[in-house]
Amino acid sequence: MSTQVESRPEAGTEPGAVRAVADHVKGYWAEVRSGEVGALPAVAGIIALCVFFGISQPVFLSVGNLANLFGQGAAVACIAMGLVFVLVIGEIDLSAGFASGVCAAIMAVILTNWGMPWPLAIGAAIATGVVIGLLLGTLVVKLGIPSFVVTLAAFLAFQGIVLMILEEGSNITIHNETVKAVAGGNLERWQGWTLLVLTIAAYGALQMNRWRRRVARSLVHEPLAVVAARIASLGALLTATVFLLNLERSANPQIISLTGVPVVVVILGALFAVWTFVLHRTRFGRHLYAVGGNREAAVRAGVNVDRVRIAAFVICSGMAAIGGIVAASRAASVDPNTGGSNVLLLSVGAAVIGGASLFGGKGTVRAALLGGAVVAIINNGMGLMGLSAGVRFGVTGAVLLLAAGVDAMSRGRGKLFGRH
Repeated sequence: MSTQVESRPEAGTEPGAVRAVADHVKGYWAEVRSGEVGALPAVAGIIALCVFFGISQPVFLSVGNLANLFGQGAAVACIAMGLVFVLVIGEIDLSAGFASGVCAAIMAVILTNWGMPWPLAIGAAIATGVVIGLLLGTLVVKLGIPSFVVTLAAFLAFQGIVLMILEEGSNITIHNETVKAVAGGNLERWQGWTLLVLTIAAYGALQMNRWRRRVARSLVHEPLAVVAARIASLGALLTATVFLLNLERSANPQIISLTGVPVVVVILGALFAVWTFVLHRTRFGRHLYAVGGNREAAVRAGVNVDRVRIAAFVICSGMAAIGGIVAASRAASVDPNTGGSNVLLLSVGAAVIGGASLFGGKGTVRAALLGGAVVAIINNGMGLMGLSAGVRFGVTGAVLLLAAGVDAMSRGRGKLFGRH
């Protein structure tokens, strides 16, 4: 299990703030050199890809395309966030893609064919995902069947279940405006600004509260300047994003106006906040990393390993259900290909590209979002360049291989530096 190296400001160095920041930067650089690169490759990749596509296809940097990127990558990002929990414990779920399709199909049938209210339809879809995860986790944990085998079998079975639900290949159109707004709706401009202020205020309060508590307990802590810079950087990034998304992006504003932060961005942000809190601020999250880092040591420490492993699969399939809902909302329909094709591969790729380890013990929800952004940018940018799907798959595969290679080398350097 990886640990974050933080520097302690030296006492008696006034202008000490500058010295403390310099020491912190040196500590971070030493951490990177030891193999703990975190999300750095994904962030560098996003910047490089945006520069490349922005130069080759100027429309890539347009406001309309920015909003489109969020919609394109949302379903994959949701599934990838769930996959992080399974990857952290050193397992894999190959059924997440078609599990999302099964859940989306159930929602569509209840919503359209049965005419039931949308809360019931969405609730049934998520409940189905939870049941799927409980079943998969039980088979893996209690019967000792490798997760690769169990989820591969489920991958095949769920394709058949989707066909049966959709009566051998029919397409179910979704007419409910609330469900369609999940991936197609936008906030009012004032709602976007209000949410921005609340988000920055909440993040700033959490960061400052954590810093004060560590100082009060004489624990190792980051320099205040670093904390302030982190808050300011996030604030600047979010402010620029909301400003751009609030601009008019319709080609014919007189016919239809398109402004405001997409609703799906708010959903992704809420999921990110919840699961980040679970991973890094709860006992369950600590147990999850402990199980992934060294299962035997976790057992000796009194961790209920079986329960933690099953819970990881439940969260994974539950998030797959949410991904299926987002995908169905974006397409305004469900068909046998929902959750199929390359959805699983892109979702696993997003988690790994963002920094989650295939060896277990390492991964964050942030990794899924960053990796999802990389995957969405590649598909979007190459689509604008007119490149074939084959080229896009090849490039995405190469990026995934590169990310896995960085992870393997990172672990090698970590062992060299005494980090496990």
